[in-house]
Amino acid sequence: MLLLTAAASAPPPTVEVSVTGLRNAKGQLLVCLTTNPKAFPDCSKDKGSVRLAVKAADAGDFFVHAPATGTYAIAVVHDENSNNKMDTAIFLPKEGFGFSRNPTITVGPPSFKSASFVVAGDMRQSIRMKYML
Repeated sequence: MLLLTAAASAPPPTVEVSVTGLRNAKGQLLVCLTTNPKAFPDCSKDKGSVRLAVKAADAGDFFVHAPATGTYAIAVVHDENSNNKMDTAIFLPKEGFGFSRNPTITVGPPSFKSASFVVAGDMRQSIRMKYML
């Protein structure tokens, strides 16, 4: 009986992500969804993060499945040369980037707080890409 109850529970929430402002359809988008402020915007130190690559040509709208409800932030990098990292020139990003809630970018990445949003069920986030060079 317990197994039936667990199996009938709601599926994890889905975040539909809409990306605008890509300067071209080359390469891929590297996407990071995390609940860990210390791991934002680079999810590499967060084993619980959701990371995926989406072909830039298919990046208008895509879905990210959140592990559970909670407070999340999304970081996106337009990896134009598909080398699985953000390329920089003298500490400035050569490739595009964007964040959930489109916070103002000054020096360095935004805080988790400025990019975070609550996921309580299926929802949508629109991310506008930015290019420094």
